[in-house]
Parts: sequence; C-alpha cells; structure tokens
Amino acid sequence: MSDDAAVPRNAQPSPLPWEGKAQPTDKFLMGAIVLSGLYLLALMPLTPGLLAHPYVLVLLKGSMSGMVTLGGMIRIGEASLPLVVLVSIPGMMMFDWLYWWAGRRWGRRAIDVFIGSHPKAEKRTAQLERLTRRFGWLAIIIAYFQPVPNVLIYAAAGWTRMKLWKFLLLDAIGSGLWIALCIGLGYAIGQEAVDTAKAISRYGLYLGLGLIVVVFVRQYYVASRQAKRP
Repeated sequence: MSDDAAVPRNAQPSPLPWEGKAQPTDKFLMGAIVLSGLYLLALMPLTPGLLAHPYVLVLLKGSMSGMVTLGGMIRIGEASLPLVVLVSIPGMMMFDWLYWWAGRRWGRRAIDVFIGSHPKAEKRTAQLERLTRRFGWLAIIIAYFQPVPNVLIYAAAGWTRMKLWKFLLLDAIGSGLWIALCIGLGYAIGQEAVDTAKAISRYGLYLGLGLIVVVFVRQYYVASRQAKRP
C-alpha cells in the first residue's frame, strides 16, 4: 500500500473516486455500484415475506435468515443440501466483483468514497490497513467473520492488484464458510427454524412496511442533523 503517502490522512476525501473527467468505464462502474445498493435496499421490506420461499430469498440476496431456514428444512427432509449451497453462493457473491473492480480502477480513492465522511472514517481505514497487512489474502476468506465492512476488504483486494480469478476463488471459499455456518445453525435448530420463518412470513407485509418507515425516519434524522451543522 505504497499509495498512502500520496493521500494525507487528514485530507478531505474527494466526493468522486476519479481524477478529472469521468471516463465511460467510471460512469458504468459507479452506476452499477449505486444500482446494487438500490437493489438491496428494495429487497429489505420484501425479506420477511420471502422467508416463506427461502430458496428465492437466498438466491436474490444471500440472506442469512434464508440460509438458516433452509438448514432447518434440510434437518426435516424438506430441502437438499447441494441445492441450498448452489443457490447460496451466487446470492452471496452477486456484487462483490464490483467492489474489487472499484479498488482496482480507483485505488485508495475508492476506499475513501466507500467510507465517506463518517465520524469513524479514520478508524475504519486504519482497521482495514491493519487487517490487510496482517492477513493478506486470508482477509477475504474471513471477511464475514470480522468487523470491517466486506466492501472495503474487496476494494482493498483490487487496490493491491490481486487478480480477479484469485479474488473470486478466495471470495467463494469465504462465502462457503459463512454458508456452512448458517446452514449448520439452522440444521441444529431444526423444525423450530422452519416454524419461525413461517410465522415471520405470515406478517411479512407489516414487517416490510415497518422497515420502510425505519429507513426513511433514519435518513430524515441524519439529513436534519447535517443541515444543522454550521
């Protein structure tokens, strides 16, 4: 990470990750990242209702609750382990390559943009640097088992010029470990995991509407606080 010297720690991050005029590739990549965020946001209120269809839920977003439910279904003979793993991996890895590509193309600027002006930005950057230096490629495998947001680790992998095939392989291994944990948890719980999912899905519409309200209230609160700052 020799590029650190070019970006002072106390410098204000640029709101855009590229220098000068954006190239078509920059626009496409940024647009894809924004759309991926909107996609996941749109699925939030649908998640409780989709628990009645855990295969669909896991395929669409790699949902932990969906995988736990499927683990319980495996226990009672209502799901197939190979099929559960098959639909879980693409759901888990759906957008990871975008963040690798962002790090590869934009370098440190990508990480600055992803962290933003968060009060803990410097702390998170320091955590990311320590994690990357200490674990290297292993950081991708343990991405789901540590506190640093995954997108930062994936961007750091691109920034440090890790090849795409290697990144995808390590990401698949790490995703597989997380999938195994979630399925194993559901398998250990068994029928109760399935019953809980059915109960939640029964009230999915109300829970979904509640999530929408929470998201908008939080955004309004954050925007109001920022508007009051001098």
